[in-house]
Amino acid sequence: MPGTLSREAALGGFLRAHRERLAPAEVGLPPGRRRRTPGLRREEVAQLAGLSATWVTWLEQGRPVSLSAGALASLAAALRLSRAERAYLFELAGRRDPQLAGEEAAPPAVLASVQSIVGPAYVLDRQWNALAWNEAAADLFVGWLDGACGADGAGTERNLLRAMFLSAPLQALVEDWPHRAARLVAEFRAHSIRYAGEAPTRALVEGLLRDSAAFRADWLSQDVEERQGGRRGFRHPRRGLLHFEQLTLLPAAAPGLMLVMLLPA
Repeated sequence: MPGTLSREAALGGFLRAHRERLAPAEVGLPPGRRRRTPGLRREEVAQLAGLSATWVTWLEQGRPVSLSAGALASLAAALRLSRAERAYLFELAGRRDPQLAGEEAAPPAVLASVQSIVGPAYVLDRQWNALAWNEAAADLFVGWLDGACGADGAGTERNLLRAMFLSAPLQALVEDWPHRAARLVAEFRAHSIRYAGEAPTRALVEGLLRDSAAFRADWLSQDVEERQGGRRGFRHPRRGLLHFEQLTLLPAAAPGLMLVMLLPA
């Protein structure tokens, strides 16, 4: 946020601006005769959101008011916020949007994008299940995305973490596997913190803690790392030693997903 503007002040300014730009007719209210300010009144927003008018006033004034995620969702609905505006509201308030608790729909364009990439490329969801991959990725990732793992998910583990710790062919493929596996766990811890309370994330971690002693040791180390690019080495059973530069992108339309590309080193 610019300058020394506090998070509370930024939140108050955001709410006030969106209240003032919303016409009464847009929410089914009569225009009224004596409106001294543009847009809705604070009392009207409070009524639409099912909140106290005092709380709405304090929020706009930048006071340190703590609202639940449900109350913020009601405010977002009352103010007719767009998807981006709603996400911004929750970020300012430091709350997790309850709308994101379920599985995030993967935009078809993101899934199809891997087919236009020459090198190995794949898309991961928030639990790091592979949703889509191209032929180059299937050829490279023996024991994960190769022919043993069909498009329906049958066969080899489609989840990257489970394959990394439970697939012997993938472990043999990855150069310096112990270091890369530990780094992957640290990256997943950082990436998944927003989804740690979701059942699929809990089930994934609990299952690996049960099934893999190596994962358990890496997870209990509490290491946290950003998912960064860099050189990746593979000892391919047919093509020998291969090196790539990894690039990870977060699609704006679905920030919970990751598009991973391996470029020639």
